Amino acid sequence: MKYLKQTLLLAALTTGFATVADAQSPEISWQPQVLQQGQLVRGAGASGCQLHLDDQSLQVDAEGRFVFGFGRDYKSTAVLTAACPEQALQVWKLDIASREYQIQRIDGLPPSKVTPNAEQLKRIRKEGAAAKAARKHRDLRDDVFADFIWPATGPISGVYGSQRILNGNPRRPHFGVDIARPTGTPTMAPAAGIVRLVHEDMYFSGGTVIIDHGHGVTSAFLHLSKIHVEEGQRVEQGQLVADIGATGRVTGPHLDWRMNWRGERVDPVLLVPPMPAQ
Repeated sequence: MKYLKQTLLLAALTTGFATVADAQSPEISWQPQVLQQGQLVRGAGASGCQLHLDDQSLQVDAEGRFVFGFGRDYKSTAVLTAACPEQALQVWKLDIASREYQIQRIDGLPPSKVTPNAEQLKRIRKEGAAAKAARKHRDLRDDVFADFIWPATGPISGVYGSQRILNGNPRRPHFGVDIARPTGTPTMAPAAGIVRLVHEDMYFSGGTVIIDHGHGVTSAFLHLSKIHVEEGQRVEQGQLVADIGATGRVTGPHLDWRMNWRGERVDPVLLVPPMPAQ
């Protein structure tokens, strides 16, 4: 790899942040200390540095903060490099723990319930392109560095990474957390951000909102019955965004909360405290 041109200096993972061991190196740190698939990682101390995660260039804001993440099936290791002024290239090998995911098999379904027709596929592709465009923003706002809160509370009915096999055909994994609550239950912003997408009725996700938290991190809220925000609007943490519903392809009312770092789908549950007892 072109970024590995100098001696490897491996960071020790200690309590709190993992930090550069060499006292002459910048105090670059990140959290959490234990990394796993689905993890969003937030770091600091990289002012003036150029960072790369594997082959991706990371954004560093004026305060030296940065973000990266690992998707559901990310490989077992990654390499983080920092090229800082008047410093030797620093390199960390990051170990990423694998996770086991729930697999559900359902057979005997009518084909029309499993495979969309040509017209539906055209609509799905168009809506997917709109969602992808909404996630392309790379603002260096600090909203993502706040402690996230649950957008709604209630029984968790679906988890990140789970997958259904319908009539023997594996479907796309579930990339969010489902919170089962009645239609009309308020959905709040888990962190501040800019609303990048509002759609009243997507094929799969029904009423949909995407909020940009900065540094390429977004939250998506699916199956909404009513939306209270507009595209381009700034929302603050805890602000009303929408109402839970049962729109799109669902079997009952719930909120599906998903998060991305760029193209990597991360697990929202890893950013919030345990769900309060109901």
